[in-house]
Amino acid sequence: MANHPSAWKRIRQTEKRTMRNKFYRTRMKTFIKRVRQAVKEKDAEQATAHLLAAQAIIAKTASKGVIHKRTAARKISRLTRQVNALKSS
Repeated sequence: MANHPSAWKRIRQTEKRTMRNKFYRTRMKTFIKRVRQAVKEKDAEQATAHLLAAQAIIAKTASKGVIHKRTAARKISRLTRQVNALKSS
């Protein structure tokens, strides 16, 4: 356990940051799951609607620094490709 006030403060900060990051990451995963479920069910209209929401959440998660911006771009790109493939077929 920490013995210095600065170390206690770092522990408190880390706990807060971890909880905040977990919230954003879990929220992002939920929205991604909704898009993938709609694609699996071959519901193009729902998939498109969920994709728009997921894009916003993923971008916000990246802007908070929870995930890297390139990771966000990759996730958005892959989801978009899945939805577009569904529309074209």
